[in-house]
Amino acid sequence: MRQYAGFGTAEESNRRYKYLLSQGITGLSVAFDLPTQMGMDSDHTLATGEVGRVGVAIDSLADMQTLFAGIRLDEVSTSMTINSTAAILLCLYVLVADGQGVDRRKLAGTIQNDILKEYIARGTYIYPPRPAMRIITDLFAWAGEEVPEWNTISISGYHIREAGSTAVQEVAFTLANAIAYVEVAIAAGLEIDSFAPRLSFFFNAHNNFLEEVAKFRAARRLYAKLMRERFKAQQDRSCMLRFHAQTGGSTLTAQQSEVNVVRVALQAMAAVLGGTQSLHTNGQDEALSLPTEKSARVALRTQQVIGYESGLSGVPDPFGGSEYVEGLTDQIEAEARVYIDRIDAMGGTLAAIERGFIQNEIQNAAYQYQRGVEDGRQIVVGVNKFQIEEHESPHTFAIDPGLESQQIERLRQVRASRSANDVNAALTRLDAAARSSENLLPRIFDCCRALATVGEISDRLRRVFGEYREQF
Repeated sequence: MRQYAGFGTAEESNRRYKYLLSQGITGLSVAFDLPTQMGMDSDHTLATGEVGRVGVAIDSLADMQTLFAGIRLDEVSTSMTINSTAAILLCLYVLVADGQGVDRRKLAGTIQNDILKEYIARGTYIYPPRPAMRIITDLFAWAGEEVPEWNTISISGYHIREAGSTAVQEVAFTLANAIAYVEVAIAAGLEIDSFAPRLSFFFNAHNNFLEEVAKFRAARRLYAKLMRERFKAQQDRSCMLRFHAQTGGSTLTAQQSEVNVVRVALQAMAAVLGGTQSLHTNGQDEALSLPTEKSARVALRTQQVIGYESGLSGVPDPFGGSEYVEGLTDQIEAEARVYIDRIDAMGGTLAAIERGFIQNEIQNAAYQYQRGVEDGRQIVVGVNKFQIEEHESPHTFAIDPGLESQQIERLRQVRASRSANDVNAALTRLDAAARSSENLLPRIFDCCRALATVGEISDRLRRVFGEYREQF
């Protein structure tokens, strides 16, 4: 039971994590702000107004230490939703564990590290796809030795669905991305069974209850077949689609926001019935702002009622044998396979992204859905039917605008306190490694230990790899 959280400075987010832990969550899930996601320090000109807004601001090891102050990393599993800068944030996390005296080989958690869906659906990419894929496979290899219990990627269909895809497209494009990651790892010399057991997935739990149950079942079955038949995996664990689910943020409405509690409950139940191992439930006010403590608590209580009162979590695959759900599972699997075959015929996921095929398919699906909402064929309660006049604005969570200046001042203090020579030397070694075939993770780790910032490390890699610009 996770609750995705992070905002403002590390101190603010640390307080929210401790609150959620006191309320019964069993795993942390870290949201990072846009500058951190884009490899920019908090004092970058483009970061103005975005520091700490949609997640916590992390500039250096000092911030990461504060974020987990008083939280033993050997007693909690941590998920970090971070992609372009995933290697940096994982190194910072491992350094915090080292400082706590925790055996890094026993660290449990997940780094999202899924860059392909950024080009497809979300947009927080930095480098062109091919060097970005190199960083991911370097992380696979390094983490396999240094943090063997860590999930090195969370291949995300969630953001694909949030961008407007159908359930079939969510399965197809997520597994097509998985195929691309597996292929590039094998090409880099890794054995399939050496890294596949640490792959994990992240799916959306949407509104159509039975379709969602069938979607999760189809994804699990199709993934197992792909790993056995296509990649010749021998270990059962290499074929297990282990996944986290989050209820659908794009389904939440600003109108009659309390109704979102019902939507979240149904979506969470679909995820549990479909076999999720990890779950986040959205707060009812997230169409308006970051969740308040109260709405985060209600969202967590929703999970707890399902987990401890409903009995649903004690039954594996309770819809197995249902004529309707089995038929829908077959249909989703078959339609997803057609998409995967089309992507294969184009030369794989990278080629399909570079041609804009996947992006266009999602955009067309989103357009058709929105047309349905606007002409009334797709009912959204409180939006295009069953409206009421609302006289009171709900209480929302507000970020203190003064936190941005506090974060920038902390960053300046870190820069003033460190050894400039050590930082420059570490960044120079990273630059050289990026221009060779050397694994980048040990060099990134050294930069983090020397107190180089997220922005400085990212900028050094930008010099070598360049920046990606969408072509269509």
